[in-house]
Amino acid sequence: MNMPFSRPGAIDLSGLKRPAPAAAGGPAPSSGASSYAVEVDEQNFQSLLEMSMAAPVVLVVYSPTRMPASAQLADDLSTIAGELDGRIAVGRVDVDAQPAIAQALQVQTIPLVAMVLQGRLAPLLQDAPPLAELRTILGQVLQQMASQGLTGQHEPFADGGATAGSPGDDLEGDEVSDPRYAPAEDALMAGDLDKAVAEYQRLVDASPADTEAAAGLSRARLMQRTSGVDLAAARAAAAEAPDDVDRQLLVADLDLLGGHVDDAFGRLLELIRRTSGEERDRARVHLIELFAVVGNDDPRVLRGRQNLASALF
Repeated sequence: MNMPFSRPGAIDLSGLKRPAPAAAGGPAPSSGASSYAVEVDEQNFQSLLEMSMAAPVVLVVYSPTRMPASAQLADDLSTIAGELDGRIAVGRVDVDAQPAIAQALQVQTIPLVAMVLQGRLAPLLQDAPPLAELRTILGQVLQQMASQGLTGQHEPFADGGATAGSPGDDLEGDEVSDPRYAPAEDALMAGDLDKAVAEYQRLVDASPADTEAAAGLSRARLMQRTSGVDLAAARAAAAEAPDDVDRQLLVADLDLLGGHVDDAFGRLLELIRRTSGEERDRARVHLIELFAVVGNDDPRVLRGRQNLASALF
């Protein structure tokens, strides 16, 4: 399966060889000190990127020969990944051993540290700060993400296990996943969004009161709708036609996927106020589905429901 990383800041996978079938569970752990770090090669690179659909992946590009300090940076980030218990996974790219991956990442300097979230690449560092400063930087990034409802978490790579929670998952509950959700979660992590939607829909049909399955279905549909969409083009199209329901719904999806929860809700609330009839109902139903993605107990959702009632009545 090829992820359509076609948005700005995306990663060009065209120069890589077709990955061999992955061993069960995904990328194996690195030989380093963390269960949440992996040495990246052409076989596991794409599956690592797919993990970013659920929780952030930090890529560190280093060269033990050209810049030995960059290897220490990779070790430090691996250490921090272990300390954070899966809030990030670290992919270590040895540029000397993996030139094709360096080309895909368009590496121009070493070291390079970048965060990949939901397939989009955001550079973080081009130097090698000390461990304490790295902890502060990543802590600030994760705090900002948490404030936007992005709280997914990876499982450790140990024993070949490389899976992750879905965006916005509340991980304070039981750590053991209900096996009923395994087919849908496995499909989501494999990037098979059509199958994930079908599996979650099957669970909802069998048990309409299953709120976890309903939330999973909403998340999978969100990822399905936004797969391969060019964010800049979608925003431009929506700006040209503010009353075009399809365009506004898509940008609201992209806002939510990027963590801009209030922007997504606000866009749809304004659309509801401006439209009527079938178009208004479509926007209302879509907003309610986005509420489910964020979580019905989230304060932003509670505010959003109040604002929705005001917009409707």
